[in-house]
Amino acid sequence: MRLANVLRGKTGTFGVVTDGGFIDLGPLLGHVCSDIIGLFEHNLIDEARELAKSSSAACRVDEIAFRTPNDRSDARIFALGWAYAEHQAETGKEPPKFPNMFIRTPSSLVAHGQAVIKPMVSDTFDYEGEIALVVGKGGRHIPIEEAEAHIGGYSILMDGSVREWQKHSITAGKNFDKSGAFGPWVVPTADVPEPARLALATRLNGEQMQQAPFGDMVWNPAHLVHYISTFCELRPGDVISTGTPGGVGHKRNPQRFMQAGDTIEVEVEGLGVLRNVVAQET
Repeated sequence: MRLANVLRGKTGTFGVVTDGGFIDLGPLLGHVCSDIIGLFEHNLIDEARELAKSSSAACRVDEIAFRTPNDRSDARIFALGWAYAEHQAETGKEPPKFPNMFIRTPSSLVAHGQAVIKPMVSDTFDYEGEIALVVGKGGRHIPIEEAEAHIGGYSILMDGSVREWQKHSITAGKNFDKSGAFGPWVVPTADVPEPARLALATRLNGEQMQQAPFGDMVWNPAHLVHYISTFCELRPGDVISTGTPGGVGHKRNPQRFMQAGDTIEVEVEGLGVLRNVVAQET
C-alpha cells in the first residue's frame, strides 16, 4: 500500500496510490484526519487498507500532484550523517561512535515531481539518496527491542546538500529552501517485511551515482528510534532520514554536482522512485 498526500486540482487530500489510479480517502476518513500522518495518529492504517480494497480509483495518477508525506508546518525531520561504512570511508572520517544527527526543516523539502532549487550562491549542489523512516507510534525512552514497532512506514528522501555552506554550518548547508525532496509516498511497515533487503540507487540524468542495500547501514532503524527517543519524545509523523551511501558528488574524481536542468532520481526497490528536476534559483 502506498499512502500519499496529494492535490486534486487545488484541493488537498490524501489516499492510496495504486497501479489503477488514486483512491481518495479524504471523503471517507476526512472527518477523523486530514492527511496520511493522521492515519498513524488515529491508528487507521488497517482501516485505510480495507477501504482501498473496496473502493474504486477516484482519478488517474497523472491527475494528481504529490505533496510531501508530512507537509505540516511543525513536521520534524531528523537526518543522519555518515551512516554507511562506504560513505564514512570516502569522507576520510573516523567512524562515529554514536549517530551523528542534524535537523532538516519542512521548507527545505519539495514533493515528488516538483523542482529542487540550486541556490544562486552554490556551485557544489550535491545529491544524497536516502531511505526515510516515518514514525507511526510515538514515545520517549523507547527500548531498542521495542523500537521497530514504532516505525509506521518507509519513504524516500533526497538530502540535497550545499557543500560550500555545509563546511561552516551543517544546519545551513542542509536547509536551503527547496533544496531536497521527500516522497512520493509512505509504504507501511506491513508491506516491507525485510527492510534490510531494500536496495537504494541514485541516478543523475539516468547515470547511476549511488547503489547500496539498506542492510549496509551502520545504525539499524531500531537503534535510531531508540537513540532519538532518548533526547526527545517521538511523535507520529516524525521522519528519520537514515543517511546516504558512498558515491556522493563532491567525493568523485572528477566531482559531479547537480546543475539546472538535471533530473535527480532516488529509487528504492519495493518503495518506488522519487524524481525531481533541478531549477536555478532566481
